[in-house]
This record gives sequence, C-alpha cells and structure tokens, in this order.
Amino acid sequence: MIGNDNVQGEYYLTDIIALARDHGVVIQTHQPAAIEEVQGVNNRLQLAELERYYQRRKAEELMMSGVTLSDPQRLDVRGELCSGADTFIDINAVFEGRVVLGNGVSIGPNCQIIDSVVGDHVEIKANSVIEGAQIDDHCVVGPFARLRPGTELAGGAKVGNFVETKKTRVGRGSKINHLSYVGDAELGEQVNVGAGTITCNYDGVNKHRTEIADDAFIGSNSSLVAPVRIGRQATVGAGSTITRDVPDKELGLARSEQKNIAGWERPVKKP
Repeated sequence: MIGNDNVQGEYYLTDIIALARDHGVVIQTHQPAAIEEVQGVNNRLQLAELERYYQRRKAEELMMSGVTLSDPQRLDVRGELCSGADTFIDINAVFEGRVVLGNGVSIGPNCQIIDSVVGDHVEIKANSVIEGAQIDDHCVVGPFARLRPGTELAGGAKVGNFVETKKTRVGRGSKINHLSYVGDAELGEQVNVGAGTITCNYDGVNKHRTEIADDAFIGSNSSLVAPVRIGRQATVGAGSTITRDVPDKELGLARSEQKNIAGWERPVKKP
C-alpha cells in the first residue's frame, strides 16, 4: 500500500514502482519525447501551462495535415478533431467531443463545435455554436447561429445570424437567414423562412412537429403552431399565426385587419 510517510505528508504516484517490484511485477521503461509529458502539476498555473503544451501539439498535428490556423496559440481541442485538407480555422475556435471536418471548411472566429460532422466546403461564420449537428457540403452557418442537437442541414442549406435550430432537418438549398427559431421541424428543399419566424413546438407538456414542404415561402414574423404542415409551394403571409395546415400552392394568412384612425393626435409631454 502506498503511504504518506514523508516530510510533505503526500502520496506519490511514483511509489507504485517500488510496490510493483516488491510484488514481482516486471518493470519496463519508456523515454518521454518531451519533459512536459512527465512534468508534475502542483497548482493551477502549472496545469494551465501543460494544457497549452497539449494544445500546441494538437495545433501542430492539424497544420501538418493541411489545416490552416489563424493563430495556433488560440485553439482548443477538447476531444477528437479530424479534418480534411485546406480547412481554415480562425482564432478562439473550441472543439469538444468528436468533431469531423471535411475538405475546404472555413471556420470563423469564436466558434464552438461539439460532437458534430461538417461536410466539404462549409462556411461557419463568427460566433456560432454547433452541437450534435450534421452539416452537409456547401452549407453556410452564422454568424451568431446556434445549431442544437438533432439539426441536419442538407447540401447548400443556409442558417443565418441569430437563428436557432433543434431536432430539425433543413432540406437542400433551403434558407433560414435571420432571427428565427425552428425546432422539431422538417423542411423540404428550397424553402425560404423569413426573419422572426418561430415554430411553436411545445405546448407545455409535449413537443410537436412542423412540416414545411418543398419551395414553401414563410413570411417574416410568422408563428407556426405545431402540429402543422405547410404544403409544397405554399406561402404564409408575413405576421401570420398559423394553426391549421396550409395546402399546396395556397396562401395562408392569419392576422387582424389593419385600422387607420384619421385625425389622431400623438400625445405630447406638458412643459
């Protein structure tokens, strides 16, 4: 048994060697490639120094495999990162879990990618967070996008700034460009989702699905109350709250009639 009968009163991992010898275990030696591999950690400063050494080694491996790093000192790989050739990674990128990047991928600054697969020639713009997602070739994500677990982007799809997706498949060539939340949904091909659109997928107890078929157009500031289906080549007028299915090629419009009041005077502050 390892003891702490020493001046410091500490338990030393190296005492295992003597213990193994006393028990007849064959002891073999191995020469470390660098002193950092056997360097002890006694405080947070030393721990940070060894972490940067590890990250520098990972950065060197990536660059030798054909990845361009804007600054090798500002990269964090906290798991397994596999990348194809001609990929560019800007500063402060963080990779967690198992991440696979294809060829010709471009990752902007301050991005976090967790347990995701990214296809060839994908552009991930600044400040995007991607977790548990599958992104096919030639997609564009961000800036300031959040892809939550279960997101799948087919080839050429676009998810733009301040858009959040969850358990959603976005079909080939479809776009969710601005300020939208799309969760528990299936989008066909060439769908255009306008700014401020949300899928109302949670009723307080259960989650419900939204289906948007090929070539549908969703006007800005629309609420799609699931379960609901928007048909092929259907249109949802801007500002609508849709609670029933919209058939193929039809226009769904659900908003109150505008009223203009003549002669109305705006209130003014009294001096």
